[in-house]
Parts: sequence; C-alpha cells; structure tokens
Amino acid sequence: MKILVTGGCGFIGSNFIKYILGKYPGYRIVNLDLLTYAGNLENLSDIESDPRYRFVKGDISDPKAVEQIMVEKIEVIVNFAAESHVDRSNLDAGPFVKTNVLGVQVLLDAAKRHKLKLFLQISTDEVYGSVADRKGFSEESRLNPSSPYAASKAGADLLALAAFKSSAIPIIITRGTNNFGPYQFPEKLIPLFITNAMEDKELPLYGDGLQIRDWLYVEDHCSALDLALHRGNPGEIYNISAHNQMTNEEITHLILKDLNKPESLIKHVPDRPAHDRHYALESAKMEEELGWKPKFSFDEGMRLTIDWYKKNSSWWRNAKSGEYLNYYHKHYSYLAK
Repeated sequence: MKILVTGGCGFIGSNFIKYILGKYPGYRIVNLDLLTYAGNLENLSDIESDPRYRFVKGDISDPKAVEQIMVEKIEVIVNFAAESHVDRSNLDAGPFVKTNVLGVQVLLDAAKRHKLKLFLQISTDEVYGSVADRKGFSEESRLNPSSPYAASKAGADLLALAAFKSSAIPIIITRGTNNFGPYQFPEKLIPLFITNAMEDKELPLYGDGLQIRDWLYVEDHCSALDLALHRGNPGEIYNISAHNQMTNEEITHLILKDLNKPESLIKHVPDRPAHDRHYALESAKMEEELGWKPKFSFDEGMRLTIDWYKKNSSWWRNAKSGEYLNYYHKHYSYLAK
C-alpha cells in the first residue's frame, strides 16, 4: 500500500509513520509537510534513509503540490496536517481556516480525482466542546466548538462527510482525546510543564487548573488509527479514548513529583477565553466494532514520556529555541529551492 501522510513531521504524524513502517514492511509512505513551527524533520531523522519513506515539503492547500504526489499512485491519504494550538487560533484564525478547512478540501478533491481506496481524516475531541459529565461524547453528539481551531476542525469533518455522501469518496473520521508522548512540541501542557520543570522555570497553569482532559498515549492512538485504516467502515466516525480523565492540576502535581521539583514552580495565570472545562469521549465503537484497546496505562505512558524528555534534552531545547530550523537549513536546504 502507498500512503500519503500529510503533516507527518508533527507529533502524532511522525509517531504514526514510524508505527506503520515498523509494522508493515511492504508499505510505502510519502510525507507532505509544510514545516511550520511545530513540524520538525528531526522527528523522523532515524528513518530518513529508509527507501520506503520520502519527505516532500509542501502545503496541503496548494493543489499543484498535492497533485504532484497523487500521480505517484497514492492509494490512501491520512491527513494529520493542521494548525492545532487554541491560543494561536484565538489570536489569528486565518491560518487555521486556510490549512484545516481549505487544505482539507484540496485533499478531498484530489481523493475524488484519483479514486482513492480511503481518506482518513484525523480530527479531535474539541469539535464537541465541553461535556457536562464524565461519561463523554459519542460519535452522534452535536458539534459545539469553542475556539477557531476547533471550529476549523469541525468544518473539515463536515466537508469530509459531505464528500462521502455526494461524491462517494471513502471517508473515515477519527476523533482522539488529548495525546501525550515523545516528540510533542513543547507548547502543549505536558511537554511544556515537563521541560519547564527540568529547567526550574514556572509552570503556567490556566485559571484554577481544574479543567479536565481525557489523556491518550500517542502509540495507543497510532494503534487505533491502524485499525481504522484497515478495518474501519467508510462513512463512519470513530472516537478514540483511553478513558484517563484528569485535571490539569493533577497532571501538574504528577510531573513535579516525578521530577522531584517544588510545587512553588506552579504559577496560576489568567484563563484563556472560552476555555472548555471538560473534554471526554466514549469510544465503544472503536473498542467493540474494531477490537481496539489501549496497550499503555496512563502511569506507564507518563513514565515513558517523562523519560523520553529526560533523554532528549537537545531535541526539546532546540524546539523551544527554534534551533530545529537550523537543522532543516543545514540538512535539507535543497528542499527550499
């Protein structure tokens, strides 16, 4: 199978590429990524010489760039490409609409022209908004996004479902809960707080810190996407959750305890606008219909994550400083021509 993975230099995308190539020796992957601030070529440096893998620098909202890859007999698109930071979307929604909505439409048009076997759209639990209880949203729940980021992802999901109905494009949408694990860009809560604590810097905790999130270790997410790719039914939406609901405050204390750092590093900061209080998903369809279950407990995933950041300080220090861009210019300058 030949797969186009978009946004494959990001956190989840890079983990997914390595997971798939590790499990399926006969598969080939083309990775299309624009290398915005969170797209890091170092995430895939260990497989860059693998003949089954090829990187292309490009924008999913550029039809010509997409078409140049599609003519290579691509069979499946797995779309991770997205602007994904809520605070950034509150400041400027334009890039989120361009990539997350218009870019998805470009990919859908290409999927229709080339009669793909499958288009796997990677979405998010944030399209549902805040949940009232710990039970969580089902795939039939109403979309109620609270940020431009979440609204743009909801718009992409609706475009994908419309393409399935009107153009018979085989579409599957997955909506995962908050991911954590290796290679996550250190602007998200867990890697930011781990790396700040390691540097004895303040941990900026929004509001009272009692916002609840449902945490999913990234390798478990990849295994769920693998099942959706190979066993999922076109036209379906699959929620993905490991059912690890914890407050941001609990996560913060856990990190400080593991790193033996003082709680005085916690700094409560003003809450973000329209900050959703509680995210949670039901994932019975994924578990019962596709037979998925997480491999890692939350504690095991956190231990692996903290250990990875301990062992890869050069990666996250470069990411925080922007030095990974120097790595790109040094090793891949020919791609910018």
